[in-house]
Formats: sequence, structure tokens, C-alpha cells
Amino acid sequence: QIQLVESGGGSVQAGGSLRLSCVASGYLAGRRCMAWFRQVPGNEREGVASIYGGGRTSYRDSVKGRFTISQDNVGKTLYLQMNNLQPEDTAMYVCAASVTSRDCPRIVGGNFEYWGQGAQVTVSS
Repeated sequence: QIQLVESGGGSVQAGGSLRLSCVASGYLAGRRCMAWFRQVPGNEREGVASIYGGGRTSYRDSVKGRFTISQDNVGKTLYLQMNNLQPEDTAMYVCAASVTSRDCPRIVGGNFEYWGQGAQVTVSS
């Protein structure tokens, strides 16, 4: 049974940094699609970043140059380094994983089978 658990959320001022972690229990092979999503209550969940096989990465335009997604060699732990955070980044950040995704760079919820419960990130101006 695969379980994903996020940590590292918190509150920061604009321009600050946070690093989120997502630990996967149960084995996920290294060459799998993993991603971060974020959601504000009342709004649609949006894809933030994805990584395939610990190599190829993809980002939504609004976080390019500020966020970096990475994972360890066996895919046990996923990370999201967030720099120069802005108030519009405030959201619940959720970790997701897929062993069947055909298009990992397309960060949409329907492509992922496993989900964490989320970590809150709050950025004040």
C-alpha cells in the first residue's frame, strides 16, 4: 500500500523560502511520475511541478526560476524547494504520485493515483 506524507509547510514573509518534503511508504520504482499540486479553498487544484524518474522536470510558468522539484534516487522522498515566495503562492500543497502516467509534464490530477493530505504554506506581504 502506497502512502504519501508531506511536511515542511509553514508561514513566511514575501521573499522568504521553504522546502517541502513528501515521504512515500511502500515501494515506488524510481522511474515514476511525482508532482506537487496546490489548492486554495474554493478554487481549482492546480499543478505546480512534476518530475519523472528523478530526472525530467516540468513547472507551471508562475513558479519557474523560483521553485525546484527533486527526489532521491529511489523515489522515497520528494522535495519542493520554494524561493522568493509571494502571497499568491499561499495554498495547501499536496504531493502526488503515479506509476501509470503517460504524460508526466502534464500536471493534472487525473494523471495521478496516489495523494497525500497536504501541507499548508502561507506567505504574507
